Amino acid sequence: MEHGADLLSKGYLVAFATVFVGGFLTSLTPCVYPMISITVSLFGGRGSDVSRSRAMALAAAYVAGIGVMYTGLGVSFALAGRAFGTFMGSPYVMVPIAVLFLIMAASMFGAFELALPTSLQTRLSGVGGKGFGGAFAMGLVGGIIAAPCTGPVLASVLAYVATTRSVAIGGSLLFTYALGMGVLFFLIAAFAVSLPKSGGWMEAVKSIFGIIMAVAALYFLRNVIPPLAAYGVRSNGFLASHIVAIVAGVALGGIHLTFHDNAMAKLRKALGVGAIIIGGFGIIAYVLTPRAALAGGKKLEWMKGEAAGVAAAKAAHKPALLDFYADWCLPCKEMELKTFDDEAVSAELGRLQLVKVDCTSDEDPIVVEVKKRYGADTLPTLVLLDSDGKTVQTIHKAIEAKELLPLLEQLK
Repeated sequence: MEHGADLLSKGYLVAFATVFVGGFLTSLTPCVYPMISITVSLFGGRGSDVSRSRAMALAAAYVAGIGVMYTGLGVSFALAGRAFGTFMGSPYVMVPIAVLFLIMAASMFGAFELALPTSLQTRLSGVGGKGFGGAFAMGLVGGIIAAPCTGPVLASVLAYVATTRSVAIGGSLLFTYALGMGVLFFLIAAFAVSLPKSGGWMEAVKSIFGIIMAVAALYFLRNVIPPLAAYGVRSNGFLASHIVAIVAGVALGGIHLTFHDNAMAKLRKALGVGAIIIGGFGIIAYVLTPRAALAGGKKLEWMKGEAAGVAAAKAAHKPALLDFYADWCLPCKEMELKTFDDEAVSAELGRLQLVKVDCTSDEDPIVVEVKKRYGADTLPTLVLLDSDGKTVQTIHKAIEAKELLPLLEQLK
């Protein structure tokens, strides 16, 4: 199981915040709106005979039902992800995931609607009954009834969960998503607030979701499309130009206009959406592009392949660092961005033989053998070798600069 510090170091805090906000925004979209009148009645939103504390408790039971259902989905997809996680550099995995995100994005932009048959919605709405048990049972099926808007966002979150290969992350991300959806129901139960009327703002929410999903599709395709992987420069000019693209896209109407308007509005909407997507992907590329780590003013040089690297280290009688990584491994990228780029760490790395072992594909028997020999069963894995070629330390996780530095200083 992941520890809290590990989660933060791997950037999952952003993922949790994103799915929580996504869950809340989903609860405001048109497809969820009709369900509110049904679900509110379960915890006394319409009656005067239910105290505020009981209404809040019933709302909690309802949200707990949503949470249990979504957590189960998250755990299932995380377990499924373990089966294909090591193939995240394969187009047979990444392309379908990207296509799924693009399909869900198209749904958000109004290309088609995801909806359950009316008869099935009516049947599901009768599940449960009065009291806490009824509220919990209704929560279990509430997300399914609201499928037209929940579906695209939920499917996108589940696709991401499958790539994490972590049951803890998968389950907790989906539970966080459910809590985000439950905020509106807690507010209604506590304050009996008036529900906002549907309108253009709901279309704007869906447009934001659609853009996020399209950018996510490009992100996953980085692993299999070389031009996308190469896109990105770690410069202020590159970052500024893509921020300008986002601002221009919003000004053109990428968020507030709709594809259901006249031809000119549709054109402005398309151009705006395209500009925002390019800008968003550019910012991601900027963040994921490491600066060239320097030692003594010179760029650090990494050799490719364990055999050649270890042989070079022995010939020069130098200690070595083996970095087992994969193109799909987010913690590996974190190491490049934060740990190896640290000034003190770079200075120590400059005296070592640096070796990259590419584990993007497990189909290569040489890679399989090397991973087995060094016990690199998780990524990232760092192996420190002394000048005699003996293993001194093996690290099976992303490590911060302050943790790695003393280990490098002791390496002789």
